[in-house]
Amino acid sequence: MSSDTTFRTLGVPATLVTVLAERGITAPTPIQAATLPDSLAGRDVLGRGRTGSGKTYAFLLPLVARLAGRGRRMPKRPRALILAPTRELVAQIEESLAPLAAATGLTSRTVFGGVGQGPQVSALRAGVDIVIACPGRLEDLIGQGHADLSAIEVTVLDEADHMADLGFLPAVRRLLDRTPRGGQRMLFSATLDAGIGVLARTYLVKPVTHEADSAQSPVAEMSHHVLHVREEAHLPVLVDLAAAPGRTIVFTRTKHRAKKLARQLNAAGVPSVELHGNLSQNARTRTMDAFHSGAAGTLVATDIAARGIHVDDVALVIHADPPVEHKAYLHRSGRTARAGNSGTVVTMMLDQQVREVRDLTRKAGINPTTTRVHADHPLLTDLAPGARSFPGAYVVPEAAPAQPGRGSRKSSGTRGSGRGKTTHPHTSSGGGARRESGSGESRSRATNPGQRRQRPAARGAASTGRSGGGAAAFSAGSRGGPRRTSR
Repeated sequence: MSSDTTFRTLGVPATLVTVLAERGITAPTPIQAATLPDSLAGRDVLGRGRTGSGKTYAFLLPLVARLAGRGRRMPKRPRALILAPTRELVAQIEESLAPLAAATGLTSRTVFGGVGQGPQVSALRAGVDIVIACPGRLEDLIGQGHADLSAIEVTVLDEADHMADLGFLPAVRRLLDRTPRGGQRMLFSATLDAGIGVLARTYLVKPVTHEADSAQSPVAEMSHHVLHVREEAHLPVLVDLAAAPGRTIVFTRTKHRAKKLARQLNAAGVPSVELHGNLSQNARTRTMDAFHSGAAGTLVATDIAARGIHVDDVALVIHADPPVEHKAYLHRSGRTARAGNSGTVVTMMLDQQVREVRDLTRKAGINPTTTRVHADHPLLTDLAPGARSFPGAYVVPEAAPAQPGRGSRKSSGTRGSGRGKTTHPHTSSGGGARRESGSGESRSRATNPGQRRQRPAARGAASTGRSGGGAAAFSAGSRGGPRRTSR
């Protein structure tokens, strides 16, 4: 990409260029520079770029440019359709779309499960230009006669590979069959495997394919480390890293393990929240609000959250449990080093996981630095700089009473603004949560009373500055923490 390339030289209308500039977005990313000339010209586009590469604006800009100033709204018949695999991603797309739509007089509506359909039905009945939807709920509304895709001019499939992973492709096909063949179609994905190729050949007409970066190549600003730890040091090392300044995301394999680690981190004085398929929609919203606002600096999440979390200033991603397969590693890791920022990815490895982690990083195309560490190892400060703090446990507030009409409010603001402007839904109804399995750990082990007795010692580490005292003091209750769990 030439250094002289701008959104204006790529053909983006001046009104939209101004909106981007007001949000500090002045230079197109490689995937945007590659696809915009073709998508703005109305061609079908097949684009592949890693998570966090800027795919959202790559399809929103041509979509808004095409609809602006032409056509009229019709009841139940939107003019553009964006399909995404998770509620959280739907909300994030809407957040990015809102200022572009406002500047051009367009309207939009999010459609996903897990919430009442009344506001969605009302909006569709009144007429909207753009629908951003998870496949399941949209199919339900069409089946009930509340939506009709016969007037769709532009269709976008975002994170198509994740929709395939979640088993949504049959529903996606049925929805695409309801859109006019003459419309423009854009498909964006982090990977272009066989299933996505079949979808593209079936529904895209002479698509222009752009691969802006390697599916296995992390951004240069992301450093990868494997920390080889003994089982008894696993939790103390994790506590030390999470107690550093900045936002941290800790990934686990199972929802039970996420719940347990969040509880252990809070007991050590590190404010933490959990995100997994057992949480209600309201609980997910409150969790993400706490993480966005900084009230809880650590988010403990399952793999299902790897694609749905979009926070631009996450400095550290920790694989507390190495993921099962390499694509999950890449998507988890993609939560850091976003929007031009640097980031660090740490994988915790026990003795029995050496071969597993070696195979995982090889398939992911990663050559990490592997170091055997303990709770006081100096490398921990290099990976997560700054004085450790242990202010105490974070308690997620109870849900506020429902207010009439609240569900019909549109989300607004720009990505990364956080702080309660939008809800943060997580998974589309039914698709993701069912794919999480239990860890097999008993509830009694997860609430080890020995850990509770350690809480005062761990919190006392706040006065030491460095976390050696705090993390080490908590090690007595850590034996249950790092144990591998079966799916």
